[in-house]
Amino acid sequence: MATTPEHDARIANMTFASVYPHYVTKVEKKGRTIEELHQVIEWLTGFNETKLQELIAEKVTFKTFFERAKINPNAHLITGVICGYRIEDIETVLTKQARYLDKLIDELARGRKMEKILREPK
Repeated sequence: MATTPEHDARIANMTFASVYPHYVTKVEKKGRTIEELHQVIEWLTGFNETKLQELIAEKVTFKTFFERAKINPNAHLITGVICGYRIEDIETVLTKQARYLDKLIDELARGRKMEKILREPK
């Protein structure tokens, strides 16, 4: 399933700061911690808590957020469906990266073990 240019543009222009509180709420509601959320985000992007707070304060868009990120070389191991899209079929790099993050946070909220979320090659 291909994404539309409008969908990709909407993701690119959303600010990370506008979505981050929803991530926090989602994981905390399911009994997970902000520290675990930050661990997942750092695994994917390389951003530690200090850098995350800087990006939030700066109100960067997802486009800028992922341009500055050092995506984990094992991110390609994140597969499955999120928001109606099969991640491995998404062609737009930015949209794929945003869906990687969504998928990891969804797995965290669903109670998946951290060692499974932070993928390592077999």
